[in-house]
Amino acid sequence: MGTISNGRTTKAYENPNAPGLDWRKAGRTDLDPILKDCVILAAAPDAEDHPHPHVPDGTRMVALSDDKDPAGPVLYFTRAEIRKFIEGVKAGEFDDLMATDEEMRQAAAVTA
Repeated sequence: MGTISNGRTTKAYENPNAPGLDWRKAGRTDLDPILKDCVILAAAPDAEDHPHPHVPDGTRMVALSDDKDPAGPVLYFTRAEIRKFIEGVKAGEFDDLMATDEEMRQAAAVTA
């Protein structure tokens, strides 16, 4: 059985498409009850027989999913790909995709 953690709390959590992974979500979200509103990431097993020729066996991988659907799809990225993406986030390249303050208030009202 895997887990999910927001840095303060850890609970059992399992996605059948990626069993046994220990998922992490942003610390700004709650786990009690599990607030299903977040992109989640987990260290995944190293690549083996990956279909893309530029992902050799042994490449360290990261799994990405959505906690609203615990049986939903899981995407796998190399750690190099995740690094480049996070660097872009930190540089503000995706700020236009963030929820506005009003959208955040509406989201909070739905989950309350």
